[in-house]
Amino acid sequence: MFRVAAALVLLSSPAFAQVSTLAATDGKNALGTVPCATGGAPMSSCHAELRHHDDGTTTLAVGLGSGEVRSIYFTDGVPSSSSSPARISHETRGDLTVIYIDPDEVYEIPTAALKRQ
Repeated sequence: MFRVAAALVLLSSPAFAQVSTLAATDGKNALGTVPCATGGAPMSSCHAELRHHDDGTTTLAVGLGSGEVRSIYFTDGVPSSSSSPARISHETRGDLTVIYIDPDEVYEIPTAALKRQ
């Protein structure tokens, strides 16, 4: 239950903060929202599904406003690639992992949600 609480709510920016939310989980996978921005737009909430796999990898599928889904792949809690051919990078801000996909995509997720419990 602690994992659910940790992934439930995390403020991501001081002004007009976007919030990660958890709508449902089975203890392995979770549905909710994550703060995201694409195309130079301000941060907003995007529907997301987080899947933890038996091999220790994790997939975050984020629904973009255009109907496209961006998949971000993690190994040991670190973003390693995405469904975009563009460069991916990340940084940790406190207990938040911020993912950048060139040229203008940004995703924020609680770091605790990426760790397999």
